[in-house]
Amino acid sequence: EEEEEEDGLVVALEAAKELSGEGAIAALVAVVTGHEDRVFDEIGARCKEEAIYALARLYADANRFEEIVSLLTVANGPFLEKIAKAKTAKIVRRLLEIVSEVPGSLELQAELCQRVVAWCRAEKRTFLRQRVESRLVAIDYERGRYDEALALVNRLLIELKKLDDKQMLVETHLVEARIHAALRNVPKAKAALTSARTNGNAVYVGPRLQAQLDEMSGTLQCEESDYATSYSYFLEAFEGYDSLDDADRAVRCLKYMLLCQILADDDPAATATRKADDAALNKTQKKKRKWASLKNSKHHAKYAGSDLESMAAVAEAAKSRSLAKFQETTTKYARELHADLLIKHHLDILYDSILEANLAKIVEPFSKVEIDRVAHLVGLPTSTVEKKLAQMILDKELYGTLAQGTGHLILHAPADDDPIYETSVDVIKNMSDVVESLFRRAEALDV
Repeated sequence: EEEEEEDGLVVALEAAKELSGEGAIAALVAVVTGHEDRVFDEIGARCKEEAIYALARLYADANRFEEIVSLLTVANGPFLEKIAKAKTAKIVRRLLEIVSEVPGSLELQAELCQRVVAWCRAEKRTFLRQRVESRLVAIDYERGRYDEALALVNRLLIELKKLDDKQMLVETHLVEARIHAALRNVPKAKAALTSARTNGNAVYVGPRLQAQLDEMSGTLQCEESDYATSYSYFLEAFEGYDSLDDADRAVRCLKYMLLCQILADDDPAATATRKADDAALNKTQKKKRKWASLKNSKHHAKYAGSDLESMAAVAEAAKSRSLAKFQETTTKYARELHADLLIKHHLDILYDSILEANLAKIVEPFSKVEIDRVAHLVGLPTSTVEKKLAQMILDKELYGTLAQGTGHLILHAPADDDPIYETSVDVIKNMSDVVESLFRRAEALDV
């Protein structure tokens, strides 16, 4: 302990940490670039590494992100070039994490990643370049630049498959699945997720990555309207994040679980199935079923906040089937509900479902009704209601005609299917086959 206290490099580092502003920066740069003979001993390498991190934090706090990139050049000759490549990769990844902690820095993170990639190419650090490019793909996804992210991930996957880097393949396929899901391409997203899980079977998958895979599986099941399976995946993902104390992702999974409950309650087929299951359960089994409300659970109490309150408000609005209440909720909790692609998409579907149910209920007693009157009752513009009614007629959810000249909706009873028409078509087809066969035989006799 006495030797470490008397070590000049350790003393210089501690002194630099006590300074502030330009004085601290100059002292930390001296620690990184000086004492070149101390690179290969454990204490010296640790001090230089800590100095790089401290410098990066100071630059990030001052929004001097150009200086963070220059750290790689400043520290390259005296330090990074001489240590193991794995250690260099760890330092670069930590620099990226420090920048990512700055709020609203996605553009800066992308620029930093591009500069680091260029540095890696110049230094021929292939493994590190691939790691940083994988990070850049994730940043492009968060920025909503899906085409750029997809082009980069496709090129990166070709390189990783040649190297057979299973761990990187799992992470990259997972990001690929997220991109395809954001582009509403569920089949390709499922294929990418399957590839991620297949590669994951050959290597150790950490709890965080496993939770991310489960979350992605739940997302895709939700897109396919399998809400029970989706709920189970989100529950697994939530338990993983909860064990890692990752509050942000845990809350997100709780929101998804609540969303699955809301959508399942709104889905007639799922509701009928659940009622049939309930009828077959005894009282003890009903208490244990997973579909119990999360609102009163210990998880809800632990992560209570505006995010979960927003989903509870949506559940109340969906239960009351009130468009006004639904719109009021989505406006009040716009930040919590519209920032997430999955929730935003399914809330739009839920809104359409409530609107269709309200319209069907309003026009049910009539054979002819004014469109303006229907729009007044639902509290929406006439053009919006007219468009929705036309869509419902085309989808055969309503049987009627829109008389735009008079502004009326004319309803009629659904036509009963008469099998005689299908039978008649079959008879005509069979007669045609018989006649053609007779013609061919007649031609054969003439020959």
